[in-house]
Amino acid sequence: MTETSRDIDYAALFDAIPTPVSLLDPALVFVDANQAYLHMTGRTREELVGRPLFEVFPPNPDAPQDDGMENLHASFRRVLETGKPDTMVLLRYDLPVRGGEGGYEERYWSPVNTPLLGEDGSVVLIISRVEDATSYVRDSLANPSGPTGRDGDLPTVGGKIAESELYARARELYEHNEMLRRAHAREHEVALTLQRAMLPVHMPLERRSAAVRYRPAQGSLNVCGDWYDMINLSDDRFAVAVGDVVGRGLEAASVMGQLRSALSAAMRVADGPAQALYGLDLYARSLDGALATTTVKIDIDTHSHTLTYSSAGHLPPMLCHPDQYVELLDQATDVPLAARSRPSHRPQAITSYVPGSVLVLYTDGLVERRDESIDVGLKRLAESLARHRDLHQEEIADNLLEDLGMNSGTADDAALVVIRL
Repeated sequence: MTETSRDIDYAALFDAIPTPVSLLDPALVFVDANQAYLHMTGRTREELVGRPLFEVFPPNPDAPQDDGMENLHASFRRVLETGKPDTMVLLRYDLPVRGGEGGYEERYWSPVNTPLLGEDGSVVLIISRVEDATSYVRDSLANPSGPTGRDGDLPTVGGKIAESELYARARELYEHNEMLRRAHAREHEVALTLQRAMLPVHMPLERRSAAVRYRPAQGSLNVCGDWYDMINLSDDRFAVAVGDVVGRGLEAASVMGQLRSALSAAMRVADGPAQALYGLDLYARSLDGALATTTVKIDIDTHSHTLTYSSAGHLPPMLCHPDQYVELLDQATDVPLAARSRPSHRPQAITSYVPGSVLVLYTDGLVERRDESIDVGLKRLAESLARHRDLHQEEIADNLLEDLGMNSGTADDAALVVIRL
């Protein structure tokens, strides 16, 4: 921190901002408001701080058709649910007149609500910036001519824009934005439901001392194509795989389901992981959207204490030995699916393990961040795995997600499989 920044009085700076701004807690109770906000609303700080927003500014009972409070509350709810800013179009929200014995003054507003996030990613404050558009609306009603001197297509009455038309245009825009928002939310929910339905439920988790986690991407359209699978091959052998389809949304979730099913079938009949991935590569070439999918498959033999694995461009699984040494299983990595002009056989490698070791498979959403090298994320995962290796597999999975920052949301999906060998 520089000497200059230490000398800044941020409370005075907030109070001097010319734009009306208030601070609300998650319960929508006023925490503070700057002078511009106080001047705009005609209230003192003492009349606001510590009181709920809609108690200080209740809706106009004489205008039950106005839904300003309902829409404003919906905006705050979206901020709290998504942790993202929400911008509203013009809305009417009348203010109680001070000393007016219950009277209300017609007012028009253009709000922008922005979250302030805590260390855990939750919303701790909402910064509500409100522009008073009342004068603009009144001027527009009185003088319909725009910068070009033409009225455009807004109807006029006696040389003035009909108030109902002006407000209707603003409402149409708002309702259109709401329709888009709801459509996006529906697509996200459908894709997420489809993705979860395609992920295996009846897995040999307890028998194989395994824990799985799936974290969807943060954001309304960011459902991706991550998957995992685990099957029993015999009493002392089982197979595990994870994969990641390029792309987002319903298409990626659909492709993911088809590839996972194909690999699940191949795992049961192929002679080892390399042959299973070769067969999956052949199938991927006939499936739109499967190009450049990455996946890794491991056969685990609990009798010989060996891991046989093959990777199609996927990040290397990690094997944490009882002495804390974390081994990257990166000796059989090839290109992603359908990346070559012609299919070719895949490499395969074998490594041994000591009982009590921990195997971790994951997708890139767990370790990849836009502002840092992938090696940093891999190192963070390895250090966390070594630190928590003695815990139960369920606890290891939870701690890995916490240490990798997954509980506060990321821009990509993440699948995680933790197996106590």
